[in-house]
Amino acid sequence: MSSPALRQRITLFDLPLDVISLSQTLDQLGEWMFHAPRATHTVVTLNPEFIVQSRTQPEFVKVMQQADLVTADGVGIVYAARQIARVDVPRAPGMDITRGLMARHGPDLRVFFLGAKPGVAEQAAQNAAQQYGVQVAGVHHGYFKPDEDQRVAELVRDSGAHLLLTGMGSGRQETFNQYWRQVHNTPVAIGCGGVIDVLAGTAQLAPEWTRKMGVEFIWRIAGDRSRWGRAPKLAQFVAMVQAEKKRGGR
Repeated sequence: MSSPALRQRITLFDLPLDVISLSQTLDQLGEWMFHAPRATHTVVTLNPEFIVQSRTQPEFVKVMQQADLVTADGVGIVYAARQIARVDVPRAPGMDITRGLMARHGPDLRVFFLGAKPGVAEQAAQNAAQQYGVQVAGVHHGYFKPDEDQRVAELVRDSGAHLLLTGMGSGRQETFNQYWRQVHNTPVAIGCGGVIDVLAGTAQLAPEWTRKMGVEFIWRIAGDRSRWGRAPKLAQFVAMVQAEKKRGGR
């Protein structure tokens, strides 16, 4: 198994992106969780909103630059990589990574569900245990203040989890995973966005046809008024990509 350092890694807008397929991602994360000496690895699933957000949040940039693995979450990142770096990058979305790990490792996998509203992580954990047979290492909602971060990180540490799913919104979840990595000491920590809500059944996964075509983000925005405010960010991202392409990339 090659490490990300030996794999091709490109840069988009000062952010790293690993050229890695979903299958290779699952192989690598399985290696970290079950075969390599126990150490913490952080995973970022990069999407266009992260890139737009990073333009005004330098600390978020640092967190993503320090990640052990950065995958292309959506078609927007695939588009940007092709336009700017002239590289075809496979998609490895957070939902597919999460389900893939659970399906592969089942009862051998201890998962800590961290995020969403109170009660949602519990339901997600229950559903995942029933569907995949995973062990629930622990659960905690995502509505806690930064001064409680250490307490929560210690809960994760004491749970003995192999996998930490952190769904607290972009920036917040990645920062928690990275900043407290030496405390929570989890082999794989993924900022998973709305994955916990989907597992709990409180959010709907985009239809398979939209995911195959890579347009699930359009389906989500069109069907959820709360997401309409995100559309301008996507338009801004496209403009950023075109401007960077004209400059010849980095």
